[in-house]
Amino acid sequence: MAKPQRHVFICTQNRPPEHPRGSCAAKGSSAVLQAFWAELQKRQAYEKIAVTYSGCLGPCDLGANVLVYPERVLYRGVTPADVDEIFTSHLEGGTPVERLIAADAIW
Repeated sequence: MAKPQRHVFICTQNRPPEHPRGSCAAKGSSAVLQAFWAELQKRQAYEKIAVTYSGCLGPCDLGANVLVYPERVLYRGVTPADVDEIFTSHLEGGTPVERLIAADAIW
């Protein structure tokens, strides 16, 4: 496997429903992860992009959270409908999707 140009981490942290911080799993991160894996397969981008599920990335109440390296861009509130745009604009085109980026004060 070649070294990827970008690495995407999708938070799949799961906490009890009454937990004060909430969790990305409760906000649909499993569907987001599946959408990233499907898009990776559709585009046959295995040599350029790595997609990995992760534990907590920080701002749980803003999930589902997605972190992209090497740019260190944290996306918040990501849904499966956003995945195609993230792939096209950021992962392949190099331009982050501004409307989904978590504010600097948050992360």
